Amino acid sequence: MSLGSKHAIVIDEATGKVLFEKNSSDIVPIASLTKLMTAMVILDARMDMHEHIVITDDDVDTLKFSSSRVPVGAMLTRNTLLELALMSSDNRAAHALARTYPGGIEHFKLAARNKAHALSLRRTNIEEPTGLSPYNTSTASDLAKLAMAAARYPEIERITTSAGDLIDLGGSARRYHNTNKLVSDKNWTISLSKTGYTQEAGRCIIMRVRTAGRDAIMVLLNARASANRTADAISLHRFLMAGHAQPVMAGLNLK
Repeated sequence: MSLGSKHAIVIDEATGKVLFEKNSSDIVPIASLTKLMTAMVILDARMDMHEHIVITDDDVDTLKFSSSRVPVGAMLTRNTLLELALMSSDNRAAHALARTYPGGIEHFKLAARNKAHALSLRRTNIEEPTGLSPYNTSTASDLAKLAMAAARYPEIERITTSAGDLIDLGGSARRYHNTNKLVSDKNWTISLSKTGYTQEAGRCIIMRVRTAGRDAIMVLLNARASANRTADAISLHRFLMAGHAQPVMAGLNLK
C-alpha cells in the first residue's frame, strides 16, 4: 500500500503488533499532536478544572504568528481551555493551560518530559505545550504509545471525538469545530483523535479507531495536505476493514 504521508504506523492495541508501518522510527516534528501530552500533564496535576483563567498577551503566538479565535482578555475555565486546545487545536488555550500549571511553563515542561519518560517515549522531546516549536519531536512509534496512554483519560476521549461545541466567550457564543472531520463520519468509530500542522511537520493525525472487531492506533505524519492525510487515513481504514492486515514486525512493548 502506498501512502502520501512520509511516516506512518498502525498498531493492534490488544496485541501491540504492528499491522502497517512506514518510516515509523524517524524523529520528526509533531506539531499539535503535542497537545495530547499537554492534556495528560494538565489532568495529572488534578487542578480545579472549573477555575477561571484569563488569556493574556503571553499566550499569543510570537513564533509562527498563528491565528486564534480566543481573544486576549477572555476568561474561560480550565476545562473549556482544555476543550479548545484538543478539539479545535487552539494554541492560546494550550499555552494558557501550561502557563497556569503549578510553577509555570518551566515546571510544565519538566512534567511533560517526566511523563514521556514514564511512558518510555525514548525518542520524544517536548519543548513547549502547543506544538508550534519544530523542536517538539517524536516518532510514529512513540506517538502510538502516547495515543494509547491518552485514550485512558475519559476527558481526552470525550473532547477529541466531539464534532463541535458552542462556547461562551464574554457573553457571545461561538461555535468551534473538531479539526478532524472524520469524527463526524458515520463510517468511522473513533475514540481518540488529534490533528496537527506546521510547515515543518506537514499534516499529521493520530486516531484510535474501532474496526473489524478490534481497536487500532493509527498515526500519520507529514502528509503534504489535509486531503492527502485524509486519503491515507481512509486507505488504512479500508485495509483494516478488509481484514488483510498482517503483523509486519514484532510488538513494540506498547502496553
